[in-house]
Amino acid sequence: MLNTPAMAQLEVIISGGFQGPYTQMLPAFEEMYGIKVITKSGASQGSGPKTIKAQLAAGVTADVVILSREGLMDLIAENKIVPNSDMDLAQAPLGLAVSAGNPRPDISTVKAFSDALVSAKKIVVPGSTSGIYLTSELFPKLGISNQISTQVTERGSQATALLAAREANIAVQPSSELVNISGIDYVGPIPAELQLIQTFAAARVVNSSNTEIAKKLIEYLSSPNAAGPIEHGGMNTIR
Repeated sequence: MLNTPAMAQLEVIISGGFQGPYTQMLPAFEEMYGIKVITKSGASQGSGPKTIKAQLAAGVTADVVILSREGLMDLIAENKIVPNSDMDLAQAPLGLAVSAGNPRPDISTVKAFSDALVSAKKIVVPGSTSGIYLTSELFPKLGISNQISTQVTERGSQATALLAAREANIAVQPSSELVNISGIDYVGPIPAELQLIQTFAAARVVNSSNTEIAKKLIEYLSSPNAAGPIEHGGMNTIR
């Protein structure tokens, strides 16, 4: 156990992609080191005040951030991250889900996936890294942007909430944000030719006063202990 003061605290801001494994592993980490971790939530990328970048710029405090590698690179470019403190944790492919009990479309080929999107009355995607890729690159590449109705939500959890409430027919986002979610059924990954495999990583934030325990959290989340939670969370370990 680290030599930490009573009721010591660590602050983390995390995006939705690695939330599942993190939530599974956190209690054991807190017990192991006798520390309370305060977890805050934010989007890896996008616009609006809820992105991790915007929260840090607004003065929200954090010792560790966990988000997509794309979002982390933005923070590194703005000197918000301690140099060389970043560590890749897991990867997640883009997947597709439908409301629970609804027919599961064939998405095994590019054409089948494209047809499923066009047939859907409403598609929801998050406004973060995956949604940026889908709306600005993939949908135009498939030539279906004008044939589909797409709602972009600020967070992935908002997209799945709409799907669970049957206010949308399909959600496309990282697989880790679609498994183990009540009210929706995960169909599977989108075709390999269209994939955006997202790497989720952790890093220490500059000006953190909890350097030692922040390092320990990142080490723990990237240790062999994470393999089971990562698999259960619909993600792949870093090879």
